[in-house]
Amino acid sequence: MAIVQFPKGFVWGAATAAFQVEGAYQEDGRGLSIWDTFCRIPGKVRNGDNGDVACDMYHRYKDDIRLMKDLGITSYRFSVAWPRIIPDGSGDVNPKGIEFYRHLVDELLANGIEPMLTLYHWDLPQALQDRGGWANRETIDHFVKYAETVFRALDGKVKLWATFNEPWCISFLSHYLGHHAPGLRDLQTAIDVAHNVLVAHGRTVRLFRELGIKGEIGIVPNTEWAEPFSDREEDVEAAWRRRGWLNEWFIRPVMTGEYPEKLVRWFEKLGGKPKIEPGDMERIGSKIDFLGINYYTGSVGRYNPEEGDLFGYEEVPMGWDKTDIGWNIYPQGLYNVLTYIKREFGDIPIYITENGACYNDEPGPDGRVRDQRRIEYLKKHVLQVARAIESGVNVKGYYVWSLMDNFEWAFGYTMRFGILYVDYETQARIKKDSFIWYRRLARNNYLEV
Repeated sequence: MAIVQFPKGFVWGAATAAFQVEGAYQEDGRGLSIWDTFCRIPGKVRNGDNGDVACDMYHRYKDDIRLMKDLGITSYRFSVAWPRIIPDGSGDVNPKGIEFYRHLVDELLANGIEPMLTLYHWDLPQALQDRGGWANRETIDHFVKYAETVFRALDGKVKLWATFNEPWCISFLSHYLGHHAPGLRDLQTAIDVAHNVLVAHGRTVRLFRELGIKGEIGIVPNTEWAEPFSDREEDVEAAWRRRGWLNEWFIRPVMTGEYPEKLVRWFEKLGGKPKIEPGDMERIGSKIDFLGINYYTGSVGRYNPEEGDLFGYEEVPMGWDKTDIGWNIYPQGLYNVLTYIKREFGDIPIYITENGACYNDEPGPDGRVRDQRRIEYLKKHVLQVARAIESGVNVKGYYVWSLMDNFEWAFGYTMRFGILYVDYETQARIKKDSFIWYRRLARNNYLEV
């Protein structure tokens, strides 16, 4: 057995998101979000599931933080629910919403756990969606006001701030592919949403600096790695476009203030174009302190304009193992993403803000959840993080997705990503074998391979 040591001070954490775990959807003045609405549209969410109760973390956060302390993590990544803070998205602040997150953060700090706070993880107030949502530039102003409210409430307590989680999902998955709330299917709308979210990000970063908020701020794109099936130019270009859609379209403008020109031209061929107003790109390119990277999967593909996606990219099945949600297991892709970022954008500090696997293992007769496949998945991906660090990539920490099983968006409660098993009937938490494994990793700061 070999030992792979991580740098001193490396952050080991776990992550969740508000809508997926909090529940309490009508308590203490919380407004409705687009996901509350989406869940009630027949056929949109498996089994008609919703986030009304979820993991009931709104009431159980103290017990859950005790479990985090037992896990040995030094940081917990969570998101704030905009509808809890400003129920209609643009009006009065809800003091009880602020109070909840103050108590959550205070409890984390009292247990020696640093909060990493994400301002937006998909739960747009429904009242703003009724006025056009993220396709309406007015939503940018409302988001900046919301961000200022949270900044002022938690300044000095939170040191790591993220503006948006997975802008590709906010825009293309939700407004072009239609799989997530609000479930629209229009390319130009998706491009508009992507742009407006990036402008909101840039303006929020500038506000963070202007207010003198303590700590660091970044953004969290979701990434994949698409590898060409062959060295043929059309395959190479199709794979680049696929990667670019997920990686380049969001990371490059944040890092450089420019969209990738090849993709701009491709979108124009398809009839879509970003509507850039004066000053937008400079705002988007406002200097961040770190990049959060979410990574789960990747693929190998070739150019096929008939059967491929909008970029002519058709995945070629390679016989790889898949997780229970059907995603390829491709650990090398995480290394490729991390080294691509260093190669293209230099030594920006990086946190792996989400990485994990869906395996739907149930408790055995003895109550134990033997999720060895999840342990193997995590081990292989953590090893690729170590490789990237050895290769000079400035990776500062790793957050497992997820701390606990939770509401998995369009899949409802049918897909389990947690290292804690949640019995949704009783809300009991059970430490899976992966919890025990991850605790050893977090406490040792080295990987046994």
